[in-house]
Amino acid sequence: MSQNPDKPHSSEEKLSGLEDGQEESLDNPDQFIRKRIRQSAPGSHRDDTPKSSPPRPVSIEELMETAKGVTNMALAHEIVVNGDFQIKPAELPEHSLEKKVRDIVHKAFWDCLEAQLKEDPPTYDHAIKLLGEIKENLLSFLLPGHTRLRSQITEVLDLDLIKQEAENGALDISKLVEFVIGMMGTLCAPARDEEIKKLKDINEIVPLFRAIFSVLDLMKMDMANFAVSSIRPKLMQQSAEYERKKFQEFLEKQPNSLDLVTRWLQEAADDLAKLRCKMLPPHCSGDGATGGASALCSTAVQNQAYLKLLKWDHVNRPFPETVLMDQTRFQEIQLELEQLLLTGTVLLVTFSAAGPALVDMPGFAEKIKTIVKVLLTGMHLPSFNLQESLATIGEKVCAEVNSCLSQHGFAPFSAERETGLKGQIQAVANPDNTICKLIDSRIEKFLENYLASSHQKSLPAVPGGLGPIQRELEEIAVKYVRLVNYNKMVFSPYYDAVLGKILTEGESQLVGKSEES
Repeated sequence: MSQNPDKPHSSEEKLSGLEDGQEESLDNPDQFIRKRIRQSAPGSHRDDTPKSSPPRPVSIEELMETAKGVTNMALAHEIVVNGDFQIKPAELPEHSLEKKVRDIVHKAFWDCLEAQLKEDPPTYDHAIKLLGEIKENLLSFLLPGHTRLRSQITEVLDLDLIKQEAENGALDISKLVEFVIGMMGTLCAPARDEEIKKLKDINEIVPLFRAIFSVLDLMKMDMANFAVSSIRPKLMQQSAEYERKKFQEFLEKQPNSLDLVTRWLQEAADDLAKLRCKMLPPHCSGDGATGGASALCSTAVQNQAYLKLLKWDHVNRPFPETVLMDQTRFQEIQLELEQLLLTGTVLLVTFSAAGPALVDMPGFAEKIKTIVKVLLTGMHLPSFNLQESLATIGEKVCAEVNSCLSQHGFAPFSAERETGLKGQIQAVANPDNTICKLIDSRIEKFLENYLASSHQKSLPAVPGGLGPIQRELEEIAVKYVRLVNYNKMVFSPYYDAVLGKILTEGESQLVGKSEES
């Protein structure tokens, strides 16, 4: 199934390619590719997985080339999608072998430098090499228009002249280092002024050299992040095409790399068809999925598929290939929605129990949301006890309700009403809780409407009962739809090609059944 999407369509939109949480493909692309190949291979899924041509054997060279392409694609994707993306220095684990080796080598180097400088007369071989590296670093920070600064650095840090001075015993290291610190202060970002100030307080030459290189590393990081922020607008214009091209290269090497996508879209089409049949029972055949196929369109199926990602079993089921690089983001949205669902349910139960007295009370809903949010922190960890947390929430909510009622001249809850409210809150833990299911369906309907109208600037109306959590829901919806739209921008040609076959087969089955009847 190696369709080339650049020919059928060219809808410029979003990528979410091939990765389990950015780190795996960026840190170990070779291992990542091997894992994805194993997951996508025939026989690694259940029998209902769509079958495709078996992957051809690949050489190590091809594998590494593909891994590099995936890494580049993941990096470009992260820069575009994550507005807070920053390059950070690599932190080696505290007791790792790499860190031990690095520390030993660094200590040996600085000890050697110190020994040379303590000789009589001092030997400056290592110090001059360090000055050469510092010179290269300072020059790398300059823009083409910085001709005066370039001349100053080149003139003062003239290595040939410095060597001659060292040979004649006339070298003043302190003066050179003072110039370096001053130039660093000129070129660094304002955020580094404090580090530059600390350099001026170091008197010993070896610790000062070490500190200078440490600050230069920070300045390089600042420069790299400035470059990232500068290219982001340009990258956003070209990223969809770039990511689609990289994915196509990957797909050509592994033709079965759309198996999970095909299965995902097939399930979405089946779900939507069955839903349509429930709405039009007289026109449905015994097979709901087939009966509703004629009413389906590609956009509706894609939207249904994206909604399915918010109910995904991340532990037991592989994520579709085209959204894999955004799995962490979709999972975060899923967890936020699950917590918001419980918050909305508790608020609705509380308002129903308290009556109109608390509905319009300023700040009351925010207090309840804060209580619920704090006590549901970590609700997705295995050690979290939902029943205990809901019991505590019930106690806190009842106390807050009585406090607010008393402050505004209303009678507080009786013991019987308190018990009833606490019981209703604890019942939220039941998966079949009617109120919880109602709030869940309304949240899903709101997201579905937003997906369908995402080309419009205004958000759709919030369904009844979701007013107290409207702000949080809209924030999540904006984040979710932005992610979906970018994914569509990149991969919609693939989706259209896959759905073209799925919907055509569905219509053919429908026609066949109609002729039989």
